[in-house]
Amino acid sequence: MSSPDPQVRAARNPSTRSAARGPVVAVTGAASGVGDLLTRRLAASEEVRQVVAIDERRGEVPEARWHILDVRDPAIAEKLRGADVVVHLAVDLDLETDPAARTAYNVRGTQTVLTAAAAAGVHRVVLCTSAMVYGALPDNDIPLSEDAELRATAEATGVGDLLEIERLARRAPRAHPGLNVTVVRPAVLVGGTDTALTRYFESPRLLVVAGSRPTWQFCHVEDLVSALEYAALEKVDGEFAVGCEGWLEQEEVEELSGIRRMELPSAVALGAAARLHRIGLTPSPAGDLAYTMHPWVVSVGRLHDAGWRPRWTNEEVLAALLEEVEGRHTVAGRRLGRKDATAAGAAGATVALLGTAALVRQMRKRRGL
Repeated sequence: MSSPDPQVRAARNPSTRSAARGPVVAVTGAASGVGDLLTRRLAASEEVRQVVAIDERRGEVPEARWHILDVRDPAIAEKLRGADVVVHLAVDLDLETDPAARTAYNVRGTQTVLTAAAAAGVHRVVLCTSAMVYGALPDNDIPLSEDAELRATAEATGVGDLLEIERLARRAPRAHPGLNVTVVRPAVLVGGTDTALTRYFESPRLLVVAGSRPTWQFCHVEDLVSALEYAALEKVDGEFAVGCEGWLEQEEVEELSGIRRMELPSAVALGAAARLHRIGLTPSPAGDLAYTMHPWVVSVGRLHDAGWRPRWTNEEVLAALLEEVEGRHTVAGRRLGRKDATAAGAAGATVALLGTAALVRQMRKRRGL
């Protein structure tokens, strides 16, 4: 006897029926990081009919349909044909990437994906930026509304790229009528990530700029993935933030981490950071310091209204971060080897920062300047 046709089988099996009616979701950057985690989650979901995975190498989710190509390749339009939703996660925010190359990849990639999605008949694209786009400023509300003005500048690592992605997101529905664009903005992301903000907790002392008021709101990567799934399944749309409930004051962070502070005047801290970055000793520009000085806590009201709740608290994410970075040693954003770390520990982080002038002179001497 021949097997029943797929529609008959779907009618007999509720879970199959649900999946058959669910969306086809394409994920870019699917082979690693957040993209890999989301691809796995969607592939296991009964609410998703099929996952299309796109990356420059094949990942390890056999249930997905894989396409190996660069997201900047216009041929991606053909690979997206038949997809209902695209979640674009092929964004490079690596501290060690050349800034010009990083911007070229991030902006061109996002432009290509948005144009290709529209050409392929995709009706929704989900982009992931960061709550950093709101800017870290002393007069920020705590928490910021998700509708707050984006007041960040391009002075911190990758933030200029994220602001440009946000601009492309706003422009896309006008350029491509019928295309819905959703933007997800996570707080300080933790879980297999390496950023200027996670490296802050690898230092022997937590740098605090005198007169500043740091506040900390984290987002575990597992919560980001579940929020992205919500967006892919059209349970929430528009522009929304994702993170833990509430926030931690700097004093709470120091108490929970057991890491003591090192307080420096603003001019000294910012000047040292700028000089170290300028001569290539650290990957982080001085603009990264603002996010450890001023509040940028965000409301997660839109996700809450959609029924989403974070599984992690700020305290739990901080504990996970401290466990993850244990054994790593960073001073002024520069990760040190074991020998350097021993010297830094003996001299203290203050000496490392205040010795910037000597480092600058040494570098200039070597270069014959």
